[in-house]
Amino acid sequence: MDENGADAAPQGSRYVDQRPYVVADSLDELDGPVTGTVLLDSRLDWSGHAQYDLDNHRRLASLYETVLREASSQDDLTRWLNATLLVELWAGLVLPPHLRRAWETRFPALASARSRAA
Repeated sequence: MDENGADAAPQGSRYVDQRPYVVADSLDELDGPVTGTVLLDSRLDWSGHAQYDLDNHRRLASLYETVLREASSQDDLTRWLNATLLVELWAGLVLPPHLRRAWETRFPALASARSRAA
């Protein structure tokens, strides 16, 4: 049962538990932009606010959250993400637990970055 007394979905039966996420093959390949303004493709961001000022920390974090959640290919990751910024932002990003686990399993440096920030 959940906090409202309703029967909770069985473990692993929710979409969020099964959704496939793309994880980079290597952090070294992530060499996306670090300054300026970018406009994400509508298939990645259909919110109407797909323009991101990378010099604004909130918008930068929002870009990374969006790309990590919505990427459908390695190309999406390498085009938009930068390894150094990803490690710097990682602990503060709001991400689905399944996605965070997948990235931290492949890249222990991200788990370490989160541990240091706690």
